[in-house]
Amino acid sequence: MSNLIRWEPAREMMTLREAMDHLFNDAVTRPLTLRDGWSVPAVDMYQTDDEVVVKASLPGFKADEVQINVTGEILTLRGEMKHEEEKNDKAWHIREQRWGSFERALALPTDVISDKAKAEFENGILTITLPKAEEVKPKTITVKAK
Repeated sequence: MSNLIRWEPAREMMTLREAMDHLFNDAVTRPLTLRDGWSVPAVDMYQTDDEVVVKASLPGFKADEVQINVTGEILTLRGEMKHEEEKNDKAWHIREQRWGSFERALALPTDVISDKAKAEFENGILTITLPKAEEVKPKTITVKAK
């Protein structure tokens, strides 16, 4: 058996407050889109008992176009993709490839040893491995029976 609900057109109209809330939420909760249509890279971050691993999707970038900094508990990724030279003999139909610079700062979940960090770049995926500081690694205590 289905429930019938009376259609009320006024219920479907968005109030000014709802419209402002929607606008504000889109502006605040979607920080990935920046000016000039460039977006920051998508990032995955996870941790194991010994390290924090960050993977960033950077298609089209070369390893020397990306800079990685660790300051305190903040990991910062910066990069710049160069724009190809404009030629006047082209008539563009679609132009979606992006260029320019990006910067993304990530709060690390725990203290790391930045001097021992490793970064690898393969098939457009940047993988950063940051060993955890000794004081935050889990310790196993063996219980001895008497």
